[in-house]
Amino acid sequence: MKYELLYIISQDANDEQKEMLINKFSKMVEDKGGNVLSLEKIGTKKFAYPINFKHEGYYVLMTFEAKPEVVEEMNKLMNITEHIVRQMFVRK
Repeated sequence: MKYELLYIISQDANDEQKEMLINKFSKMVEDKGGNVLSLEKIGTKKFAYPINFKHEGYYVLMTFEAKPEVVEEMNKLMNITEHIVRQMFVRK
């Protein structure tokens, strides 16, 4: 199935940590038999409202194909990963 994932990385993370997180989630999709179709680093944007006392974050949009179990696993991992502020999965 095709999915779109939008996630926000905290501004507390340095550039190296941001790249590491982006690569980590892309690699996770591929390791689980999925396929990353596109990866767009949108960049830093202001939030509409403060999240965890922060006012901006680094947005990343990834389109990929994978099994539903992969999405569940990624969601759980993102919830406990440091520097991930929010994530949203949408089935296309």
